[in-house]
Amino acid sequence: MVVIGSAGVLADGKWRPLRALGWLLLLCVLIVVTFNGVAKAALALMVAAGALPSAPASYRLVAAVLGAMALIAAYWGAVRFGERRTVPELDLRRAPSDLLLGLAVGAALMTAIIGALWLFGWASIERSVVDRVALALRDSIRSGVLEELVLRLVIFRLLWRAVGIWPALAGAALLFGLLHLINPDSSPFAAACLIAGEGVGIGLYLITGRIWASIGMHAGWNFTQGWIFGAAVSGTTDIAGGPLVLKPIPGVPDILSGGGFGPEASLAALAISLLASAAFLWRAWKLGSFVAADA
Repeated sequence: MVVIGSAGVLADGKWRPLRALGWLLLLCVLIVVTFNGVAKAALALMVAAGALPSAPASYRLVAAVLGAMALIAAYWGAVRFGERRTVPELDLRRAPSDLLLGLAVGAALMTAIIGALWLFGWASIERSVVDRVALALRDSIRSGVLEELVLRLVIFRLLWRAVGIWPALAGAALLFGLLHLINPDSSPFAAACLIAGEGVGIGLYLITGRIWASIGMHAGWNFTQGWIFGAAVSGTTDIAGGPLVLKPIPGVPDILSGGGFGPEASLAALAISLLASAAFLWRAWKLGSFVAADA
């Protein structure tokens, strides 16, 4: 079961919903500042130590890993101190198996989406020369850890504490989609496709009670989409350099091919994401995971 907290700043009593929302904002700031601060400091130190004019990709990967480790530690410390409880959502004993599960889910879903685009003739897949991987790993780790920890452990969990699970589920999903409206080549349809898939990450969190499977799913989704298949990821091409390149077929509407935003903004993505979200949320419901443990 997901532990949403009932002590410390989340103790029962006057203004608990407002306290939960204030704690939500504070944790979001702490996590983002910690990640950026540690990653940038680590990168600067490595560049200075190597006397290099700029940071190579391997340094950027190491900096992202250190930043991710720091933000996880910051969340753990904040919850232990502020909520006066253990932090089972970060149970390291189950992290390897949960991560593998999530990676498999993310890779399988994105492969199914891209397979549908190719099968229906909405996109082509061509071979390419593998020329880099470090930056793809960096961006996949960064998005997986940072976005999932903020969305699941902070926003979804604390909205659940403040207003209940259904408003929390809808609010976290809507926020994720709306934030991507500022990305290149985004659109309301692209945001809707991303919202449709939020049930997968939330479902994995509800089923396991831990964050690791959701992190793996997000990282596997992005890495498969951007590096393996060489497609745009939410309008960006930072995750690239792998063995294949996915290209929209000229003349095919963006709603079918995904256009410049990438395959996750396609009709295939909308359909597969909705089905997967429904399946994972239904599984969580059947397991009784829509009822939280307070502490």
